[in-house]
Amino acid sequence: MNTDFFLIGIDGGGSGTRVVLGDAQGRELAQAAAGPSGLGLGVERAWQAIAAGCGEAFERAGVVLDWSRCVLGCGLAGVNNRDWLSAFLEQAPAVAGLAVESDAYTTLLGAHGGEQGVIVALGTGSVAAVLNEAGECRSVSGYGFPSGDEASGAWLGLRVIVHAQQALDGRVPHDELAQALLAHTGAQDRDSLVVWLCEADQTAYARLAPIAVAHREHPFAARLLGNAGMEVGKMIEALDPSGTLPVALCGGLGMPLRDFVPQAFQARLREPLADSAHGGMQLARREAGRLAS
Repeated sequence: MNTDFFLIGIDGGGSGTRVVLGDAQGRELAQAAAGPSGLGLGVERAWQAIAAGCGEAFERAGVVLDWSRCVLGCGLAGVNNRDWLSAFLEQAPAVAGLAVESDAYTTLLGAHGGEQGVIVALGTGSVAAVLNEAGECRSVSGYGFPSGDEASGAWLGLRVIVHAQQALDGRVPHDELAQALLAHTGAQDRDSLVVWLCEADQTAYARLAPIAVAHREHPFAARLLGNAGMEVGKMIEALDPSGTLPVALCGGLGMPLRDFVPQAFQARLREPLADSAHGGMQLARREAGRLAS
């Protein structure tokens, strides 16, 4: 392997980007974070976020960023859209190597250390995947906002804001949940909430999810979180009907939603060994080995 390489693991979603910088042997040098790089928010924006995160990581490591010495392993939301992926590859800087997979695959690599297992990644979006004996990845969910990505932050936000709408109309009480939602959006009345709704994207809706979690005792939020847990169970069942593989709940909503996953799956839940960015580092190391062979 070329020892002049730097290996970079990238985890890019709709809420943010995480970067892990390592040397040619995969020894970690620094971590950094940047804005969203999920491809659904735009390919140019994705590369801007990745460049910002990489720049910060190199700065923290005390090394000058030189793209020609970098091998990137990227796990990105939205790569299942072939047009977005093609545009992403076309706009790449002149790096030494670039491997791009879904964030589900890099999450799998990180969570189970490359071994068999199931992941349910719950962030701005959601996707679940299994790694089988042959090392092949199969996914469910992840169809994207607004119709898919069940149990994700955007899915939760899109549904919980309905309570604020109904409270403004007097259809339900103007209670603490409604007040918290309206305070977050900055809306005081029907018209100002409509303005917020018309401008909101998946990231904006996902930022409402912590409000639902914080008000988990509220009947409306409790039903919604319960439904999210049921959706997680359906993903696990679809990927591992035998009910034998370990399951890692990953992403920012993995831990908050754990208690809402049906009891039948609770005994199989495991903490992820590492995150998607570290899974991206494994991908980068594999790519570097391929380049050296």
